Amino acid sequence: MADEIPWERLFDEAIGVARRAHVPYSRFPVGAAVLYADGSVVSGCNVENATYGLTVCAERNALAAGVAQGRSQPVAVAVVANTATPVPPCGMCRQVMAEFAGPNLPVQSRTPKGEVARYTLGELLPHAFTKDFL
Repeated sequence: MADEIPWERLFDEAIGVARRAHVPYSRFPVGAAVLYADGSVVSGCNVENATYGLTVCAERNALAAGVAQGRSQPVAVAVVANTATPVPPCGMCRQVMAEFAGPNLPVQSRTPKGEVARYTLGELLPHAFTKDFL
């Protein structure tokens, strides 16, 4: 399946939405794009808040938008940040990904210069708290 994922399309979407990030405090725009099983792509950017704690990451915004659109089966996640090295999703984003996907979910992070880091959700969050514990 990883060979069939349109990573360039996902990264293009993530780059485009990162330009719309609301980051007046950190000046750290991030874009994310989620590919769903039905072939649709939903993107999101980070949105900061003056209280900092209410800031929402790009990955969580993309997943929440997917839910709002009736999507439920993410099959890949792409993340773009303007950094020298690829930035993996934060812990909260990893946990939210685990709500909707299993440990084999491919996640890729990329820099503007094209350096890519490749992960699976299981590598990023090896002991996820899931509904199986409830």
